Amino acid sequence: MAEYYDPETYPKQWNYLQSGTIIDQYMIERELAHGGFSSVYLARQMTDQTQVAIKEYLPRKLAHRTWNNLVAPNGDEAKTLFMRGRALFFEEAKVLAMLKHHNIVDVINFFQANDTVYMVMTYDYGVTLDKILHRKMLPITEEFLLAVFPMLLNGIEAVHQKGLVHLDIKPANILIRAENDPLLLDFGAIRKITLDPQRNRAKVLTNGYSPIEQYDNNGNLGPWSDIYAVGASMRACLDFKIPIPSPDRVKQDNLPPAVKAHKRRFPEYLLKAIDWAMAIFPENRPQSVAELQQALSPNS
Repeated sequence: MAEYYDPETYPKQWNYLQSGTIIDQYMIERELAHGGFSSVYLARQMTDQTQVAIKEYLPRKLAHRTWNNLVAPNGDEAKTLFMRGRALFFEEAKVLAMLKHHNIVDVINFFQANDTVYMVMTYDYGVTLDKILHRKMLPITEEFLLAVFPMLLNGIEAVHQKGLVHLDIKPANILIRAENDPLLLDFGAIRKITLDPQRNRAKVLTNGYSPIEQYDNNGNLGPWSDIYAVGASMRACLDFKIPIPSPDRVKQDNLPPAVKAHKRRFPEYLLKAIDWAMAIFPENRPQSVAELQQALSPNS
């Protein structure tokens, strides 16, 4: 018989691993962040006391934590989706463990426990770009944009060279470390580049940052899809707000070109590059990271 789960009466403190919990070779210190599919904790490796970040698969619409920290599906119907998501999470961890780049989050371990899966990452100090923009913590200048985004593109290029696309690039997934050194986070939407539309289906969408082809089950996903998200993230830095979602732009494009909206604050080459990256239809965008990087060069 399926276990009954009532989210209204379920103790909220059980949603997260408590401080002091030991899991595998790590001790949980505190929760860092959580979303609909996972939680991220600050933890410490017990052998040498190194701090790490641990991401736990726990989709709250599909599963819950029991009193003894096991993660259990909410019922028979949820179980199939939970198991599929758990397998994809584990695959994400394996892919990331192979992707080694200074501007990509570094996965150093992954394991199964508590009937779910965990991903262990190096813990980097910094502030996500969305918080910087929301709190206006830093002046957004040409120098800032050229410090952050070309380096970020170097990491994205490493992803593309492995035949993969990230598909969830946005300010919330860009950690800005000391000296404006960016780190690309959260590879939960990562996909192999394929010509098979059925395998192209993207499960993650972020209004304002996802390109139009990501909304279409038969959409042609590729490097140009990540490039749109990079352009939209740069545009968010100029406007201090989330760009107009791409489906709305298809119906009627009310997004003023950056070359007009910000011509007094930023040089034309930079604004043109952002507009090019944010072209609504994929064939009108840069087709590779190298093309966008060249457009972002002051001497291009």
